[in-house]
Parts: sequence; structure tokens; C-alpha cells
Amino acid sequence: MLGRKRGNGMLLRLRVSLPDRPGVLGQVARAFGVMGADILQVTVLERDSGRAIDDFTVSWSGVLSAEELRERVSVVPGTRVEAAWRTREVPGANPDYDLLGHVAADPGRALPTLVDAVPDLVSADWAVAVSAADGALVHGSWQAPETLSWPEAWADRGTELTAIRSSAVTLDGPLHVLSVPLPPLPGENILHLVVARIQGPAFHRVELDRMTRLMELVEVVVRAGVRA
Repeated sequence: MLGRKRGNGMLLRLRVSLPDRPGVLGQVARAFGVMGADILQVTVLERDSGRAIDDFTVSWSGVLSAEELRERVSVVPGTRVEAAWRTREVPGANPDYDLLGHVAADPGRALPTLVDAVPDLVSADWAVAVSAADGALVHGSWQAPETLSWPEAWADRGTELTAIRSSAVTLDGPLHVLSVPLPPLPGENILHLVVARIQGPAFHRVELDRMTRLMELVEVVVRAGVRA
């Protein structure tokens, strides 16, 4: 299964690079429509030097394979589908606000709440909280590995996974990883949130910025809850 079912279709996300000129977006939308894919959301990731990169979230019947879907969209001149992968983020559901609401309701469970919810926010596969001191696993989402055993080839990348600042790296596999320092949480040492995407593309800086801002809001909410 490539995505979560929505009505008679499944949710799929496609990262599309296309010329940034009038009419092209309409051509891409028509290409999706011809294949029976209903566009639910378009997220602009970047615009630079006459090109754009957009994430399309579509409800798709699944009649065509993901590769066929990519080929059909790529027939639009100058357009390239960089990735197509499943998503559990339902457009219009405001999951960021829902997450903050759950954290505010129970600040003592902020850590498992964050780790369990974050993969859906960025269409990732799993997330873990790790110790900033030694990288030990503290909590993992339901799809995360029970133990973290990074291959030796990644050993020299460990400092990137627990860097002081937020970062996004691609490891062998490929495994795309986003790492964000977690705010101080009740009863916890200094931790990092590591989010992994296996099926989709590398994390874009827009996604990294979104996670960074979300952690800043979580810190405000947790502090307010602890004081209360």
C-alpha cells in the first residue's frame, strides 16, 4: 500500500520540479486529473532561477503504479517528478495545532506525544528521541526500530545527528534523516529528535524550518504547563 486511504483513493505525495512560468502548474494539474488523481494540497518549497519545487498531495485510485504516475506527470515539458511516496498527513487537518494541544493538556507526556506524532507531520516513516550525550535511544514511534545500530560507514556522521543546531542529512541506503534539538522536557536529559524518511526524498529546508519552529512552540507550551 502506498498511502492512507481517503474515500475511494489513497494519499500520495509527489515532489515535482517544474518551470516557474504561467500555465505550467495548470498543465501539471491536468496531467493529474487525466490519471484520476485529485489534488488536495500544493505546498511551495522553493522558487529560484526560473524553476519551482512543489509538493503535491493527491488522492489517488491506485490504478497506475507509482512509477507510471511519475512518468505521466513528467510528460509536461520541463517537469520532473523527484519522488512519489505515501503520506499520512491529511490536508486541512492542522496536525501541528493538534500536537500542541495534546502537549498542553499533558506536559508530562510531551516526549512520547512528540515522537509518536512527528512522522505524520512531515510524511516520514519513523522518529526517535536520542540522548545528545551518547545517541542512545530514549523513545521511538511505533514504526521505529527497537534499537539503533548505525552502520560503521555512518559512524563519522554521528555528530550531525546530534548537532547543536537542526540539520538534515542523507545517509547510505538511502536513509534521509532530520535532526532537531528537543526543548527541555520534564524529567528528561538533553535530547534530540531524529526523524527518518526511507521511501521519499531528502528533507527540504522548508521541512527542517517547520520542525525547528514547532519545537520552539513546544518549549513555550511545556514551560507554561509546568508553571501552571
